[in-house]
Amino acid sequence: MFTLLHQTVERFVHLDAHERAVFENVFTFRQVPKKFTLVDYGQITRELFFINKGLLRLYYTKDGEEITGFIFREGLFASSYDSFLRQAPSLQYLETLEDCELLVLRHEKLEELYRILPKINIFTRKVAEQRFINAQMILSSFLLDTPEERYIKFVEHNADLLLRVPHHIIASYLGITPVSMSRIRKRIMK
Repeated sequence: MFTLLHQTVERFVHLDAHERAVFENVFTFRQVPKKFTLVDYGQITRELFFINKGLLRLYYTKDGEEITGFIFREGLFASSYDSFLRQAPSLQYLETLEDCELLVLRHEKLEELYRILPKINIFTRKVAEQRFINAQMILSSFLLDTPEERYIKFVEHNADLLLRVPHHIIASYLGITPVSMSRIRKRIMK
């Protein structure tokens, strides 16, 4: 149950056997069905999710339309981070796109971990740095790339998601309409 989590942590910091046991002890395992809302708009996010299996989608709503902000896959931590870190109402939704197996860390347990396992401070800083880099790359792509270039980059890095995620959600993530994405796909296939 903790193999993928430990592999993820080991990329940034080494935990000995005792530290691993302490780390594991703060998580709870949760199986969640597809289309389940983990974080609702306006709710204070009290949990951080590590994805062992499945996909999660972070999205916003505007004028009744859903706008996908990010698609989280196995081996990633997911949450409405702003809400989780500030313990303020969420401006986003977080839902499952597939049946999921999650390791759940409550906010107060993370704070406890920071005190009893200082290496976790380094680990969470490294994860935050990765999230910042990803956010910068996404922003740069929206500013500098054409919709077709964004689609090509998405396919290069996430081809498997084309088979796992409804195309209208991918189109939303890329900032294009499903019809535009369909046209782009047809042009590329020629």
